[in-house]
Amino acid sequence: MYIYYDSKTGNVQRFVKKMERQRSDWHFIKIDPNMKIENEGHFLTFTTKIGEVPEMTDKFLENENNSKLIKSVSSSGNRNWGVFFAVAADKIQEKYGIPVLMKFELSGTNTEVENYINYLENNYK
Repeated sequence: MYIYYDSKTGNVQRFVKKMERQRSDWHFIKIDPNMKIENEGHFLTFTTKIGEVPEMTDKFLENENNSKLIKSVSSSGNRNWGVFFAVAADKIQEKYGIPVLMKFELSGTNTEVENYINYLENNYK
């Protein structure tokens, strides 16, 4: 399983670290805007500037090859933002057609990490 991610404040990175402890055989790859991926995978990002897609995330997904290989998007956010909570995932779905899998607050709870892992293992073999 390939998990690509973008993290600025460390929340998404902490979510990924929780998964790494449980799934050491998965591949966790922090993106850079110029990388071109070769394997299908799932994408984790964050919401910035109260409802915006991070610039690096957008540049990464603008590469048509990358966006076609991403099977789901999930975003962290802060519930204090109300309707803008983790809305980057919705904007990515709208712009690139990548389905939203999950929205989680900050670095996610252990239950959210478990739910994420279980969903991927049961729906994307």
